[in-house]
Amino acid sequence: MIQGLLETALRRSPAQPLFLWRASRRLVVLAYHDVADPDCFARQVEYLAAAMHPVSLDEVLEAQAGGLGLPQRAVLITFDDGHRSVYERALPILRERGVPAAVFVIAGLLESKEPYWWIEAEELLRRGARTPGMVDPADPVAGVAALKRMPDEQRLAVLDELRASALGNPVEMPQLTRAELRVLESGGVQVGNHTLTHPCLDRCTDEKVGFELERAHEILTEALGSPPSSFAYPNGYWTARAATVLAELGYEAAFLFDHRIGLFPPADALRISRVRVNSTTPLDRFRIIISGLHPFLLHAFGRA
Repeated sequence: MIQGLLETALRRSPAQPLFLWRASRRLVVLAYHDVADPDCFARQVEYLAAAMHPVSLDEVLEAQAGGLGLPQRAVLITFDDGHRSVYERALPILRERGVPAAVFVIAGLLESKEPYWWIEAEELLRRGARTPGMVDPADPVAGVAALKRMPDEQRLAVLDELRASALGNPVEMPQLTRAELRVLESGGVQVGNHTLTHPCLDRCTDEKVGFELERAHEILTEALGSPPSSFAYPNGYWTARAATVLAELGYEAAFLFDHRIGLFPPADALRISRVRVNSTTPLDRFRIIISGLHPFLLHAFGRA
């Protein structure tokens, strides 16, 4: 309740119109993951359609390359990971309202029931899986955070240890199919690359970074019939090696997860800022996120 009152006060504060004016001259890129609350998401999309100017990824790329430019209050909706709810819940809402979006897909999971590795690790820890002193089994969320900080080879080894010690059936999570990717694109949700298996690229060797990007690019090109032109860094972790590989593959845009509203055109097309939102974000908080006031305050207080 206190947080809700604070967010309402922020939305009505004298700073909000200033931040709205500032954001209207930039590109606001929203970074979602899944759609857990379709009703709340629908209200967010309706707000964007009424108060902002939703644009497609193609429009952003064209303007970035020196085209006609973007309208004021431009906003781009993106989703990371390729969760099934983007296909099942977001697509109908977006299509009904004529709002475009983009989804960045973990290419190695297509057509499978393999879970995201962090979802699997958290579930295995909850089931009592153990690993010698590397991950705290009493706190699954902290355990996943610790895995993200490990060198990638160590992370994979710990995951194997957790699987070997866990009770119960393997963790499953139905993933998108290639046919569903094509339906998403035909419905105005453009598909981009989010690596092969979603490692933290800053914890990978240069060789692993290259393989993750290149193999995912091959799979998505085959699935879509044309190469993807955009990428989102897993967890937002930019690396110079990843940027080099993306440039070599012909990518025109790559997105961070830094909770910022950046200038447009960006100084570096392979480091475009995004603000973090989710489908359960209350509308008052959603509005101050869109304006840039919420990101500004989080960064100012070192909480972003």
